[in-house]
Amino acid sequence: MARKILLHDIDVANLTDFNVYRNLGGYTAVEKMFKNFTPDQLTEEVKKSGLRGRGGAGFPTGLKWSFLDKKTDKPRYFVCNFDESEPGTFKDRHIGQLNPHQLIEGMILGSYALGVRTAYVYIRGELFYVLKIIEKAIEEAYQNGFLGENIKGSAYSLDLYCQPGAGAYICGEETALLESLEGKRGNPRIKPPFPAVVGLYGCPTVVNNVETIASLPWIINNGAEAYAAIGTEKSKGTKLISACGHINKPGVYEIELGLPVEEFIYSDEYCGGIRNGNKLKAVIAGGSSVPILPAELILKTAKGEPRLLSYESLEEGGFETGTMLGSGGFIVMDDTTCMVKSLLTYARFYHHESCGQCSPCREGTGWMENILRRIDTGKGSMKDIDLLVHIAKHVEGNTICPLGDAAAWPVASAIRHFREEFEEHIKLQQCRFTK
Repeated sequence: MARKILLHDIDVANLTDFNVYRNLGGYTAVEKMFKNFTPDQLTEEVKKSGLRGRGGAGFPTGLKWSFLDKKTDKPRYFVCNFDESEPGTFKDRHIGQLNPHQLIEGMILGSYALGVRTAYVYIRGELFYVLKIIEKAIEEAYQNGFLGENIKGSAYSLDLYCQPGAGAYICGEETALLESLEGKRGNPRIKPPFPAVVGLYGCPTVVNNVETIASLPWIINNGAEAYAAIGTEKSKGTKLISACGHINKPGVYEIELGLPVEEFIYSDEYCGGIRNGNKLKAVIAGGSSVPILPAELILKTAKGEPRLLSYESLEEGGFETGTMLGSGGFIVMDDTTCMVKSLLTYARFYHHESCGQCSPCREGTGWMENILRRIDTGKGSMKDIDLLVHIAKHVEGNTICPLGDAAAWPVASAIRHFREEFEEHIKLQQCRFTK
């Protein structure tokens, strides 16, 4: 059984209640923090743990904290990115819905390390029912002296607020999130300056993902060395994986980083194999924005080594034969899946969610959707395949935020690995999976 850091108490009844969480050892990390750590020491402890951002980019958390401008007289802000809108990803919701105090405790720890007195949880609008759970937990934390003035008799004070968005995918990008939090349209900002210098309300700000923040209490209670001892050389600790698609046991699983992909898909402890005894065709390993890999490349690298659920193993081979761990949205496709229809679904999503600020993304996402629809409806030509690759190439890397990349990578990878299926679709003028 894998070690549980984030989900160790997740099945305890009434875990959302302060007293239940407290009786299980909740908020002891905050008490330990006041006793044993200065803010800078806490940052160093997170650095030593090797914790990387769990929202998709995988940037080292402690290093990100160290970039915060502490020389200015302006207030600092700590923001939790709970805008979980990546298709195939639902692990942050799991934490917020079932164990909100773990997230709040992590917010207190991070805010203390950063010298923050006002912090925010920005949550996706569609998760309004989760927002209500978190707001109740925040109220309980205030009532029990873990938020507000002079927390637990210390000189440290913190106010925490939960703010819903309006359901825009683009607000998962941290600068668009900050724009939305300020009450503006959620358009990404040009960087630099980065949020660590000019963030919320023009002040130094750190934005971290829910899963990242919820990992902090365990690290402080058990030590950076204990966390760093889990996982691989470059991928420390555990990771929540949202598994869905054509598997027997969809759900949220906590794995130790470095677990073989084959074991994750086929073992009874996790996904339990492919539905109806079908064959594995392809996997999107990190949410819909990462490259798709066919069965032979998701189970083994191009060198023939077992593919692992870790940042470095999934990225091995670059985008020619590899992909990304991303947010851990693990979408499994069996051999009844039409890659053209699947890709059209993703292209339609990214076209709809583009903020329109950058012309390559605004126009390119629409072109890709229209061409894929043309192929899907039997009206495509062979030239359309290369045209899709051409458009994806010119969208990628040419936008302010990564949404353009997110739209381009699935298109390029699907054609790279399943080109014959697109050609067959055009020749038959129909889909062989649905005819």
